[in-house]
Amino acid sequence: MDYCVIFSTAGSQEEADKIAAAVLESRAAACVQMRPIESLYHWEGKIERAKEIHLLIKTKETLYAQVEKLIKENHSYEVPQIVKLPINGGLPDYLNWISEETA
Repeated sequence: MDYCVIFSTAGSQEEADKIAAAVLESRAAACVQMRPIESLYHWEGKIERAKEIHLLIKTKETLYAQVEKLIKENHSYEVPQIVKLPINGGLPDYLNWISEETA
């Protein structure tokens, strides 16, 4: 079975909590880790700075589309960060736990 992590950001803790609840309650992810970060980025011709919440979402490759949809439905950004990276290895017991906790 193939696994992945999905990186996203939210503009507030409330929004991050909403996204995390959506992916966890639907069983589209086994775990969401959150931490505050400061981002600098190009947007509409300017360099912007924002305090955000970084989300690291652990799931199966087969559930990526569902997670992406849930993030977009619960996100306030016009173009939210949604980046998927494959998990190429890991503790088998942990990867099995991801399988057991997702749909």
